[in-house]
Amino acid sequence: MTINLPSLDTPPAGAIRFNSDSMKLEVYRGGIGIGTTNQTGGWWQIDNASVGIGTSSISGSSGGSGTRGVFFGGLTPSPAANTRVNTIEYITISTTGNAIDFGDITTPTNGTGSCASSSRGVFGGGSVPGDLNTNVIEYVSISSTGNVQDFGDLTLARRGVTACSSSTRGLFSGGYTPTLYNIIDYITIASNGVNAQDFGDTTFTGAYKASCASSTRGIIAGNYSPATNNVIDFITITTLGNATDFGDLTQSRSTASSCANATRGLFGGGFAPSNIIDYIIISTTGNAIDFGDLSSAKYALSACSSSTRGVFSGGVTAPTYSNVIDYVTIMSTGNAIDFGDLLTTAGRGYFSACSNGHGGL
Repeated sequence: MTINLPSLDTPPAGAIRFNSDSMKLEVYRGGIGIGTTNQTGGWWQIDNASVGIGTSSISGSSGGSGTRGVFFGGLTPSPAANTRVNTIEYITISTTGNAIDFGDITTPTNGTGSCASSSRGVFGGGSVPGDLNTNVIEYVSISSTGNVQDFGDLTLARRGVTACSSSTRGLFSGGYTPTLYNIIDYITIASNGVNAQDFGDTTFTGAYKASCASSTRGIIAGNYSPATNNVIDFITITTLGNATDFGDLTQSRSTASSCANATRGLFGGGFAPSNIIDYIIISTTGNAIDFGDLSSAKYALSACSSSTRGVFSGGVTAPTYSNVIDYVTIMSTGNAIDFGDLLTTAGRGYFSACSNGHGGL
């Protein structure tokens, strides 16, 4: 239940309410674009770290630049098949349009997992040139552009990792070396030079899972082990311990992508090429429900979100790679709509994404 302050059928721009689902204060933009012109209306979370409507006080506003989605590394088919890239791109989720260059990661890497706070984007693990696994974790400041900085290391070098986070803690789960793992690592996102620590285990072993979060729960779903499955697990982010069964996806798949707001988690695509989008209510347990379809069937795509939009980017339908970016309105159902294209014109797959406005913040 959400308590509105004051209680109005149609709140005016600037109205404040307390959302008891996300446990956050929210401000109503009313569709008039308080702050900068690239910010949308509706209810937006207020960041308790600062004050003042129209500045970085609104969760995901990134100092007035809008909620950003950031994409790390991956594979492209050019200049040769399965070429690793070190490219970072970004989008402003409240708008539409093509991705923009952000900077570079240290080493071309695919199969990473990414998570974020309201200020930092963090990615870790993956496969680097020489077909070697890495345990490296790096980070960027999402509101700026530029190259990555070193964060620390995962507990184990591995690829096919997935990640999610609250505003303070990031979780990295699964992966393979080629041994398949069920381990979950955690980090404190605001720290530097501190390696990941053991959190617990998922209920299933495997790689290329999909993950999203609310501020309290992390969700991990789908798998390659080496068969695909439809299992959904959840963990309580603030504690340590093993995952618990949540329910099942509508379809067994691996290399799907996931994003969330504070209430709903979405799962899109996956192998063998699927265009299905599922959703769950994160605070409950139970099986996923059909949401709609992506613009095409693909796997090895990435996803990120604001409090209102989920964005699905890139992906593979072998041997073709996609550079298409789709979006959906999270609290509705229906098929995805064209957002724009990735900067990587040849297409991109096996890459990760995060945002500074996702459901865990």
